[in-house]
Amino acid sequence: MRIYINYRQNNWSEWLATAEFAFNNKVHTATKMSPFQANYGREPRIGFDIRKKGKNVKVEEFAREIKERHKETRAALVKLQEEMKRQTDRSRKEAEKYRVGDKVLINTKNFSMELMKRVTKKLIEKLIGLYVVKKIVLENTVELELPALLRIHLVVNVRRIVKYREQVEGQKKIPLPPVKVAGEKEYKVEEILDR
Repeated sequence: MRIYINYRQNNWSEWLATAEFAFNNKVHTATKMSPFQANYGREPRIGFDIRKKGKNVKVEEFAREIKERHKETRAALVKLQEEMKRQTDRSRKEAEKYRVGDKVLINTKNFSMELMKRVTKKLIEKLIGLYVVKKIVLENTVELELPALLRIHLVVNVRRIVKYREQVEGQKKIPLPPVKVAGEKEYKVEEILDR
């Protein structure tokens, strides 16, 4: 259900009761009943209804029905929770174990462009730094030794870091030898990229 408010957004309080009613009346996909029905055993009333003459439901019977509804609702939610966990675990892999002193790189996926000092997101490096694990906080969180310029929290989740692997022999790029000018070694600078 959509509720429209005026463009100044100052009349939302008038629609609050309607929004609450709409939420409590909506049938949940997992429980197959509305939250109001799960709590009170009946659907919420719309306006006035004419009460039928006759006996009311006994309190014990009503309480038994509510307990049964709560049990059914809980079972449906547990089943849904297990299904969601099973689906999530399909793509989840075991987290890598880190030790104090390990060298790591930080994933920049959730970094802002201002933090990375870049104009466009696609030019930001995927992994930055070579930082050292200072302390193991929990099984899935570590504290890193970070420079003050990198304004992020020292404690990070292991999903945000990658263990640094030394380059294999023969993989390193060998820098070109310097040019000798007047008996001294000099390097030719093509372009200054940053300062």
